[in-house]
Formats: sequence, structure tokens, C-alpha cells
Amino acid sequence: MQAKANNVDDYIARFPPAVRKRLDDIRATIKAIVPQAEERISYGMPGYYLNGQLVFFAAFAKHIGFYALPQGNEAFRSEIARYKTGKGSIQFPLDEALPLALISNIVSMRVSENLAKTPPKKK
Repeated sequence: MQAKANNVDDYIARFPPAVRKRLDDIRATIKAIVPQAEERISYGMPGYYLNGQLVFFAAFAKHIGFYALPQGNEAFRSEIARYKTGKGSIQFPLDEALPLALISNIVSMRVSENLAKTPPKKK
């Protein structure tokens, strides 16, 4: 069992080159839309925060998990219908092209949602 990743670079570096490329592509897509988001490891995976949680992603043996909270899945129900999903997760198979335009649209929607709400209180 590997130790917990300290940051997103460390997390991505643990995977084979083909998977790293996919993770880098998702990361770049998120950062292009919301460069001001805080990037950190949360729940053992890369997470992005702006006025609360935005999205997360993680690599698995056969897919990349993308987590946009339930709102992301509900808003894009027809676009994600072909993928395996959970309440707030989408599984993008490793043997298919990443739907970066869809990821971009989901991230944009989540940013709009978070910016419309009251900022979380600082601890």
C-alpha cells in the first residue's frame, strides 16, 4: 500500500504514462476553466475547491472516476447516459477517449453553482 499522496503532482506521478496523460488532461481542463480554484488531495484524490467543493477525479484499474457531486450528474443526465454512474460519480473507461468537452461543461456549471452561493465560513 502506497502512502497518501501529498499533492496532485504526487498523485498523478504514481500511475503509468498512459493514465498520467489522462489525469493531466483532466487537470488542465479544470485549471483552464477555474485557475483560481484551490487544488488539493481530499478523500485520497485530487479535489478542486472554489467557494466549496467543485469536482474530484481519481484513477482506477479500468476507468477514471470523475466526481461532480450529484448536481453535476443531474444537470448532464443525457450526456452521461452512456457511462457507468453513481449518485455523484461518472466512470470514463480507460479504453475510450476522454470526453474533455463534457468535463469542461460540468466544471463550468459547478463553478457557476458555487459562485452563486454564500461562501463557506472559515474555521
